Amino acid sequence: MISLLIKDWSIKALKTQYKSLLVGASIGLLTLGASQAASAITTKNITYNVDNQAYEGYYAKADKPNAPFILMIHDWDGVTDYERKRADMLAEQGYNVFAADMFGKGVHPQTEDEKMKLTMDLANNRNKMRQLLQGALNTAQAEGNNVQDGVTMGYCFGGEVALELARSGFPQKAFVPFHGGLKTPAHQDYSNTKGQILLFHGSADHVVPVDQFIELNKELEAANIPHEMTLYSGAKHAFTEFDGDQYDATADQRSWNRYLDFLQNLYQ
Repeated sequence: MISLLIKDWSIKALKTQYKSLLVGASIGLLTLGASQAASAITTKNITYNVDNQAYEGYYAKADKPNAPFILMIHDWDGVTDYERKRADMLAEQGYNVFAADMFGKGVHPQTEDEKMKLTMDLANNRNKMRQLLQGALNTAQAEGNNVQDGVTMGYCFGGEVALELARSGFPQKAFVPFHGGLKTPAHQDYSNTKGQILLFHGSADHVVPVDQFIELNKELEAANIPHEMTLYSGAKHAFTEFDGDQYDATADQRSWNRYLDFLQNLYQ
């Protein structure tokens, strides 16, 4: 399903090979954290090893037993205050969140060249990317989480990584990219994907253009993967990053509220 949010109107397309469109209007302001009341949480950094290299993730634990698990993958900055804040926000809603480290403990790229090199090294080595994902999942499982009953989400580069996990066939309930990389690598497809895809993207994303959004929808349709893809009118790349110059408050709030609603329905 594709949902195109244009100003205050919501256009939803099912089986979108442009044969039929289901159109509905949705007007009103959305508020952050609408689905559940916030609760106390505990947090800590966790150092773990993958292939003899140390990595450091951030774990936010909800104040309730057997909380559903979410794996969070960072953008090209690595694990920063942004990911920690988002993890805390989700933990306050009742989820255990592990923000995994894809770069290595103490690796904090500062320049665009440094960030590009780290992300491209992994984009060109999908086996290593999957190995790092498995290491993060093993670490979260050691904290008592049921990772196969969980969700993997990611921002920008992390969204691309979340889709890599989806294509790997690892069983989870859902994979959720926010303004993520959408292009499928050569010789990969979604034939082994075991969960739903929930995806949020900006129509004015200059990094990942809309044609990749449309192509991914075709791939998911062909593979019969349940999916919901929302395109926010005028939103640019990284529209959820609070302090970024491309932050879009409307797209951020709407995508966040939809995500919380999706999670609540998934685990009710």
